[in-house]
Amino acid sequence: MKSGIRRGFSLIELMVVMAIIGALVAIALPRYQASVENARVTALKANLHVLRESLDRHYDDKGRYPESLQELVEARYLKAIPVDPITESAQTWVAVGDSDGTLEGVVDVYSGAEGTTPDGVDYSGL
Repeated sequence: MKSGIRRGFSLIELMVVMAIIGALVAIALPRYQASVENARVTALKANLHVLRESLDRHYDDKGRYPESLQELVEARYLKAIPVDPITESAQTWVAVGDSDGTLEGVVDVYSGAEGTTPDGVDYSGL
């Protein structure tokens, strides 16, 4: 038997590996979080497009805008009211009527999320 054979890693080797892993995480985490936020904004834009398109189709078919977003679901223009990816709720959509008062019902819809996108645009302005 040889008595000089070492098994395992020394404390210094483990600390170096942990420092390298920590540096990689410190570099990758902000990029990951930014990509998640960008994905949420993209999903928000897509959901708004679907809602607005459904409002327009309802108006084209029935000659009036729906009284609520739930009416779009009941009339089968939507399967369900989409979830706002920023607030993670389907209840936070802001239904907007006609500013002139000539049309009744929900004419447009905005996100009820507070804050801004990474580009500095208010969520309610998308």
